Amino acid sequence: MEVQILGAHLAEVKGARLTSLLIDGVLVVDAGGLTSALSLPEQKKIETVLLTHHHFDHTRDLVTLAANAGYYWRKQLAVYGLRQTLDIVADCLLEGKLYTNFFEYPSKEKPTLILEAIEPHSRKAIAGYDVLAVPVKHSAPAVGYQITSSDGKSLFYTGDTTVAISDCWQHVSPQLLVTEVSGPDKYEDWLKKAGHLCPRLLKEELTQFRRLKGHLPRVIVVHIGNPYEQEIKEEVAQVAQELEADISLGYEDMKITL
Repeated sequence: MEVQILGAHLAEVKGARLTSLLIDGVLVVDAGGLTSALSLPEQKKIETVLLTHHHFDHTRDLVTLAANAGYYWRKQLAVYGLRQTLDIVADCLLEGKLYTNFFEYPSKEKPTLILEAIEPHSRKAIAGYDVLAVPVKHSAPAVGYQITSSDGKSLFYTGDTTVAISDCWQHVSPQLLVTEVSGPDKYEDWLKKAGHLCPRLLKEELTQFRRLKGHLPRVIVVHIGNPYEQEIKEEVAQVAQELEADISLGYEDMKITL
């Protein structure tokens, strides 16, 4: 399994893209900074998108991906998420007022986008992977995804989340954990209210993981608050040292092979 981080940041600026992951070139998890990261031939390989929640920085490039798939290849894309996530995205982002309605283009019989609801704690075969949706705590209804390939390689991507993510640990056993740190420890109270993590909160959650599982997988941090990146990097490095674990910041176009 090859995991490529297309976007690792909270804000889009030159050199930084919104959060999005690509698995083996065919499966996308969140669609923030997606199309600007990939060539047209690379986009053409994509079959499926998993959405953790409806926020714009995780869904924006559904529009541009659908445009390229619909206009250039007449290809259908399956988009999975919670029913509430899909309803909001359909009504607010893909309703056809700002751009083409890709639920009807190129035809109602064969639309570009097909929405598929996924239930919390359900396990589903998607695009050749075993996908488990696990509820996480955020400011909007959200899930993380454990994705397991046919040869047993697995990752768990939390999406946006805050304290009590450790409630997920009993349900997952990943070789790679991709999670978030949106700001430094000095903003802990605000981050907790907004549904995010700081390094100190992440340490607490990882400590619970180790207590339950007896080990820690490799951890990659994304959804990085751009103005505080150096501070976050230093604090995450301190957490890694204290836990004696492999924890580091993700970055655009980073590739991890499992």
